[in-house]
Amino acid sequence: MGKVTKHGLIEKLAKGTELPKKTAETALNTLIDTIMMSLKKGDKVAIPGFGTFLVRKSKARIGRNPATGAKINIPAKKKAVFRAGKEFKNLVK
Repeated sequence: MGKVTKHGLIEKLAKGTELPKKTAETALNTLIDTIMMSLKKGDKVAIPGFGTFLVRKSKARIGRNPATGAKINIPAKKKAVFRAGKEFKNLVK
C-alpha cells in the first residue's frame, strides 16, 4: 500500500481540474485552512458523500501510569475527529 502526500494531492488536483499546480496548491491549502479554522471555532464541517469533521470533548478522568501503577489526573481536552460518510465507507469496504 502506498501513501499519498500533500504534494501528490496537489498534482492529482491540478491534473483533474487542468489547473496550474500553484493554483491547485492554493485551493488545497485554502480547503485545509478553512476546515481547521472551522474546527477551532467549534463548527462542524460536513462534506456530503465524504464525511464530517468535528470536535469532540473528552472529560477529565483518572488514569494509571503503566510503569508504576500510580494514579494520574488526565485533564479534559478537545480533539478533532473525522467521521466517514456512507458513500466513503462503502467505497473503502
